[in-house]
Amino acid sequence: MNALKQAVRTYARCHANRDGLAVTTVPGLRTMCVEDPAGDLHSVYRPLVCFVLQGAKRMIVGSEERVFYGGQSVIVAADMPVVGRIVEASSGAPYLAIAVELEMALLREVAAQIGDTCSLRSSGMQTLFAEDTEGAMLDCASRLMHLLDRPDAVPILRPGIMRELHYWLLSGPHGPALRTLADPDSYAGRLAAAIAILRTEYRSRVPVERLAAAAAMSLTAFHKHFKMMTSLTPGQYQKRLRLIEARRLMLDQGISASNAAFEVGYESVSQFTREYGRLFNMPPKQDALRARAISSIFKHSQADALGAELH
Repeated sequence: MNALKQAVRTYARCHANRDGLAVTTVPGLRTMCVEDPAGDLHSVYRPLVCFVLQGAKRMIVGSEERVFYGGQSVIVAADMPVVGRIVEASSGAPYLAIAVELEMALLREVAAQIGDTCSLRSSGMQTLFAEDTEGAMLDCASRLMHLLDRPDAVPILRPGIMRELHYWLLSGPHGPALRTLADPDSYAGRLAAAIAILRTEYRSRVPVERLAAAAAMSLTAFHKHFKMMTSLTPGQYQKRLRLIEARRLMLDQGISASNAAFEVGYESVSQFTREYGRLFNMPPKQDALRARAISSIFKHSQADALGAELH
């Protein structure tokens, strides 16, 4: 475990963004290292498993809110808007985590091989789970991290590691719920088709009738099950996607607030500013300036840490 923690910290020094998140060169693998928590982080997760190695993080997913601690694994079992806040971290003991995106095709394939067709056909299925991390799953995460030093091995070794990880997840206590997620005929599986449209076409007006048809549901049933799973209406979900992407464009690419608004599909800058403020608790221009200041401090601290390490 200590070697894995050090690997995450070392990678973060060179690759993490202002929020401590580092997207790696191994597909679907990312790490997080946070020493100084900076408030709520808004994002839209794809289905994933997150291994919390150290510290603690509070997550709000749909209508569920929980705090996860070092030694626990967190499973987000659907494409969900997430509000996260690091609640336990310091320079001496930063929050450390590894996240691996789940692959639906692989989940279905491994579930079929296991042969247990038991499924939770419930519209009220959970989308957030936690369990103590098993050694076998942590070993998979460690081997994925090792691939960062051997990019030539990624296409050869990663598929086998991912298959093993999905097996351990399906064999665990939340296996039945994951089977439901993988089942294309379940409520979650059918809603996934509609969510895929929203994620791809979030800039455009998407008729709710088209979304309901993609989920093979009536309009009434679609609205009911969509909100039950995500805690949002389809329109609110699309708005959340737009605002999070607009913030990324401003903070990561330096795009102005007005250009970011039009880029993600808004027709009115004033409407964008109002809705942005409601979600992020400050106007977009002010938020961008604050985030850039934090990013500058973070980069200086990274450079200082790396310099101290070299000396």
